[in-house]
Amino acid sequence: MQLAAHEAQDLNELTLSCVNSITNMALFLSQVQNSELKSIIQQHFDYHVKDYNIKVEYLSKPDGPTATLQVPPLSNTLPNFTQSQTAEQPVTPRTQVNSLNDREIATAYLLTLKRAGREYAWAAMEASNPGLRSFLEDAFKMSSHHAFDVWQWMVKQGYYPLKAADPVMTQTLGQMYDVVQGPASVLQ
Repeated sequence: MQLAAHEAQDLNELTLSCVNSITNMALFLSQVQNSELKSIIQQHFDYHVKDYNIKVEYLSKPDGPTATLQVPPLSNTLPNFTQSQTAEQPVTPRTQVNSLNDREIATAYLLTLKRAGREYAWAAMEASNPGLRSFLEDAFKMSSHHAFDVWQWMVKQGYYPLKAADPVMTQTLGQMYDVVQGPASVLQ
């Protein structure tokens, strides 16, 4: 399949990013101690390998990939999405490290997913090939859903703060805008 020059460059960067993600995930799996976090990373691993392989096919096969990326479902595990149930745990960077602890693993993985998601979204907005655009949108959703899994685990551990917005601030912001009145068919 013929790619536009910018699509090939974007795919090259995204594929190199996958090499990094998969390699780091393999390292994380060898060091993680918490069974729930390990399970999350294990469940995500095959998605990332498939994502990588599809990119390689886009770059190397004249007809493009034969497989499609399945987007994992968004899973909700927190009982409350505005208030943490666990006290926040302070953190200080370590300057001498022989291995990563679970918090460092989760943080590194979450930040990798967030960065990858931004890159997928940007590349999708620039893609001229409809099939590639659709794949990149699916890859964004995969990263988003995986990041949500890791974020929820971090919130449960007290590693990521979660607080409800101040109702006065929310009300003040909401009062700045008026609802658009118009045809019901457009506004539904």
